[in-house]
Amino acid sequence: MPSVNRYDALIIGTGQSGKPLALALAKAGWKTVVIEREHVGGTCVNVGCTPTKTMVASARIAYLARRGASYGVNTGDVSVDMAKVYARKKAIVESFRKGGQDRLEKTPNLELIFGVARFKDSRTVEVRLNGGGTREMTADRIVINSGGAPALPPMPGLSEARPLNSSTIMELQELPEHLLVLGGSYIGLEFAQMFRRFGSRVTIIHREDRLINREDPDVSEEVQKILRQDGIEILLNAQVVQISRQQNGRTELTIKTPAGEQKVAGSHLLAALGRVPSTAQLNLAAAGIETDKPGFIKVNNKLETNVPGIYAIGDVKGGPAFTHISYDDFRILRSNWLEGGKATLDGRLVPNTMFIDPQLASVGLSETEARAQKRNIRVAKLPMTHVARAIEMGETRGFMKAIVDADSGQILGCTILGVEGGEIMAMLQMAMMGGVHYAKIKEGIFAHPTLAESLNNLFMTLDA
Repeated sequence: MPSVNRYDALIIGTGQSGKPLALALAKAGWKTVVIEREHVGGTCVNVGCTPTKTMVASARIAYLARRGASYGVNTGDVSVDMAKVYARKKAIVESFRKGGQDRLEKTPNLELIFGVARFKDSRTVEVRLNGGGTREMTADRIVINSGGAPALPPMPGLSEARPLNSSTIMELQELPEHLLVLGGSYIGLEFAQMFRRFGSRVTIIHREDRLINREDPDVSEEVQKILRQDGIEILLNAQVVQISRQQNGRTELTIKTPAGEQKVAGSHLLAALGRVPSTAQLNLAAAGIETDKPGFIKVNNKLETNVPGIYAIGDVKGGPAFTHISYDDFRILRSNWLEGGKATLDGRLVPNTMFIDPQLASVGLSETEARAQKRNIRVAKLPMTHVARAIEMGETRGFMKAIVDADSGQILGCTILGVEGGEIMAMLQMAMMGGVHYAKIKEGIFAHPTLAESLNNLFMTLDA
């Protein structure tokens, strides 16, 4: 029977909350072990934020190059070398990954183990080492940061068609002739626009009556308008009846729409239909850890599961699957464990930026949410065509929108669909964090000509 190694803290996964937590605990003198199945850095570094935004940058360069003549710059024909796009992405990912791994391996009190972890009971974890053999270990506190993976929901013929997912599509080194995208939310839209700009024909098949339907209707409508301007075909209210892979390698979808049944075929199929938690190999039942119906681990507002001493952080616990939320989970545990704090999940703002172009960024309440709560609100809205800096840049698609409490003048939320929308959103987020009255921003002095100064004009719309 193997001996059981004991630690102060055991962390499963090196994502954007697990890695910094391991470093913080080890620095504080805790004997810490972190177990990683494959690559340090989690979803964000390996198959999420870092590679996708690297490829988005390449796609934007292609887009701007094709628009060169409108700026008085003649570029000639523009083509994209997918092998070089892939190589650039791969180099940046490997650099980030190596930096994270080196730091973990060089930190005193910290042991990094590569292998697959599974619970034997509520206090014991067995690791099947990647290099062969197993180890058993226990810890006073166990933290699960195993992340998520692309979903492949039951759909007639989907698994047999062997679709691409958000990870495998970034391994392509040849340009798809016609990319079919199942799903009209964040992941699907980023890849749809990206590959359209690389030069693929792109069709989005979405079962709802509008894209990203968690956003306000006017936001969805404007995003649809932008994507169609970019040459993307969008099929809404489209229910997939059957998916089949043809002998010539193409994939054919039979879909039911309000106009009747139709077929659409493409060279490649991307399934962008959400994500599921990576818990299958953890043997959570052996530890008695409760999950919800989709399989996400249930936690309280301090990130503890129903089993005392076992915590879940990052995407595996459900909720907003954003890197910055995962990192804030780390902050909560660091504050409570090392600083004597009383941090919780309650009331935290959840900013989000979708990296279509122009960016779609939001924080706080949407107009729809505020009205559903029967808030007394005022809505400030400014089209990007009224933003001087956007006009100078030739980037006038989209609009800015802010939700203001009519009684207190406090900003309740905002949505920015525009060039560098994430940066403008962050300014309003800071105003919300500081309780700044909207009139302070309306009368504030911002450098000219910047995108930020458009916030003056945004809130001036409330005077009309």
